Amino acid sequence: MLSLAIVLCLVWTYQSIVAMSRNWRLAEVLITEKKELELLSVEVEAAELENEYYKTNEYQELMARKILDKKLSGENMVILPDNSEEAKNKHKVAKVEKQEKSYSNFEKWMMYLFPNY
Repeated sequence: MLSLAIVLCLVWTYQSIVAMSRNWRLAEVLITEKKELELLSVEVEAAELENEYYKTNEYQELMARKILDKKLSGENMVILPDNSEEAKNKHKVAKVEKQEKSYSNFEKWMMYLFPNY
């Protein structure tokens, strides 16, 4: 009688563990699916907003200007000459070669622990 109770207890414990692990896996799958659903809904919303933007007059005007080379009445095109060498080099920064000092492991730890030292 006692051995039957022990066997039933072991079977019940095993089945409980199996059920809990199955529930755990299903919960993880559910969480993953919910995240994918949220991501897809955000992508759909972004696509809808993009489609609305494509319908606006501003977008259509920009594309007409860019692709069809159109302009509004009263606008004039100004063609500028190429930049001179002086203008091209005005904002260039001289390249300064940095030589990194190699630090020992102890020095790296000291710099990490005491940054203002």
